[in-house]
Amino acid sequence: MQSKLFVQPKMGALLALGLVLFCTLVRAQTVLSSSLHSEKKYKARMAKRPIKVDGKLNEHYWKQAVLISDFEDIEGANKPKPAFRTTVKMMWDSQYLYIGAVLEEPHLWGTLKKHDDIIYRDHDFEVFIDPMGDGEQYFEIEINVLGTIMDLFMNKPYKKGGTFDMGWNTTGMLSKIIANGTINDNSDIDSGWTVEMAIPFTAISRNNRTASPSTTNPWRINFSRVQWTLEPDGKSYRKKLNENNKPIAEHNWVWNPTGVIDMHVPVKWGYLYFKN
Repeated sequence: MQSKLFVQPKMGALLALGLVLFCTLVRAQTVLSSSLHSEKKYKARMAKRPIKVDGKLNEHYWKQAVLISDFEDIEGANKPKPAFRTTVKMMWDSQYLYIGAVLEEPHLWGTLKKHDDIIYRDHDFEVFIDPMGDGEQYFEIEINVLGTIMDLFMNKPYKKGGTFDMGWNTTGMLSKIIANGTINDNSDIDSGWTVEMAIPFTAISRNNRTASPSTTNPWRINFSRVQWTLEPDGKSYRKKLNENNKPIAEHNWVWNPTGVIDMHVPVKWGYLYFKN
């Protein structure tokens, strides 16, 4: 009888412990699933007057815009947080989608000066836009601290057999860079750089696919920042090499993680809503 009374509490404690562990596991899986599969949303406010693209981001309308400040590693929250802060805002009017970004950067560095150079070989800021939100026929724009632009059109993602068109240009786009520091000068510590863009809706419309702002049908959009590990090179910088004498792999910091080192996963981009 004493043995039976002893076993019953012990079994009850084990069952209770098992239930707690089970609930904890389910909750952890739910949180993980949510972090891996939830896409971020942004509501861009409408500017009642055209915004002057001067790189300053100090106009009245910009001060009203919602701030994006939660950039992550492209692979997700299980990777280290970005070392430097990146913020983005968006506005729109009848002609343009306006994008303003501020990139914290202690070492302003850029080498590429020709349009459609492979800009991500420098530190850069990148915009990916899918106006139809269907994962096809989307656009990529890259810019470095020198203001050099690379832009291309994708008929569909690479993993679905997609091809790029470097002949496409963001015709009519306005852009301005402000460098808060000295570019290619390692004698001081810089603050960062500011990007301002005005992307015409006409430039990202093709055939029967008109890029039209909608308050109900969201676009897909994402932002990326490529960051290299640098070392002094005379008065400037160069990419630091690893033990195999190759540049240390770049960091890819993004708004909405894709889960893989590949930005061309439109179903993992954030949602852009246009607010009147």
